[in-house]
Amino acid sequence: MKAVIPVAGAGTKLRPHTYTQPKALIPLAGKTILSVIIDQLHEAGIKDFIFIVGYLGEKIQDYVKAKYPDLNCYFVYQNQRYGTGHAIDLAKEIVGSEEVFIVLGDTIAEYNLHEVLESPYSMLGVKKVDDPRNFGVAEIEEDGFISRVVEKPSIPKSNMALVGLYKIKETDLLFSCLQKIMAKADKMKNTESLSLTDALECMIQAGAEFKSFKVQNWYDCGKKESLLESNAVLLKKFGGGVPEKEKYENTIIIPPVSIAEGCDIKNSVIGPNVAIGEHTVLNYTIVKDSIVGSFTKLYDVVLDDSLIGSDTSIKGETRSLNIGDDTDIDLG
Repeated sequence: MKAVIPVAGAGTKLRPHTYTQPKALIPLAGKTILSVIIDQLHEAGIKDFIFIVGYLGEKIQDYVKAKYPDLNCYFVYQNQRYGTGHAIDLAKEIVGSEEVFIVLGDTIAEYNLHEVLESPYSMLGVKKVDDPRNFGVAEIEEDGFISRVVEKPSIPKSNMALVGLYKIKETDLLFSCLQKIMAKADKMKNTESLSLTDALECMIQAGAEFKSFKVQNWYDCGKKESLLESNAVLLKKFGGGVPEKEKYENTIIIPPVSIAEGCDIKNSVIGPNVAIGEHTVLNYTIVKDSIVGSFTKLYDVVLDDSLIGSDTSIKGETRSLNIGDDTDIDLG
């Protein structure tokens, strides 16, 4: 089985950070969004990965090759972003007729992955949501089989949203349906967003059987506020981590906190729910409920509910920031 991970999106809701960093590489609880996904799949035994890259794709490629040298990885460029369906179709030649497990590049969820992989059926991950109109929606029978899927219905007949996890056994049929959808969209001159959900519905209409599986937790990494909430939850789950050899002068650490290697921290209060990247300098700083990137310098700052990019320098005092990479701010 191969894993297909589309990570070509521009991540516009996380700007300014995604001007210089792919959304999948945004730090989260001492890892990155992408590393949480890869680790989960690799631990379940998947070794072949196909990454659909585009915007800042070379950074994804460099990161994966450096961090996961033992994985068998393919990188396919989606030069024109026509939606998830189009992205998946680009992997057709590499996938062949082999089963695939598709995980959208910003989807972090807790579920029984081994049970999903061992199921004799194609499987779609679902979660109950309050307002399903902004999601792909699955209509599910009592036996757990899915009778219909609809992308962003105006009048939903179900509140079970597709979370971005798809195990597909009938890959030949999947790619056949994708081709039909793209041909229809091209004929109608509407190729802006070719939906994977529409291809799945095509498969169901052709007789493919899909079962649903419910995820226990689904972490939203799409915008600043939800990313910080997910960071806090995952820090509690992973337990955070502080390098044992490091000593931080006159500093109080309130767990859960994740501090990367090489940080110089003095006269500060860190935590709770804080993730700090490598080689970051903090002095006379109080920070809680925040994510701070690598190679950043903070002096005389109070941060709360903040997302700070890498290679950033901040001096002064503030309460809540959303600062991208390579920024220099003096709040004095």
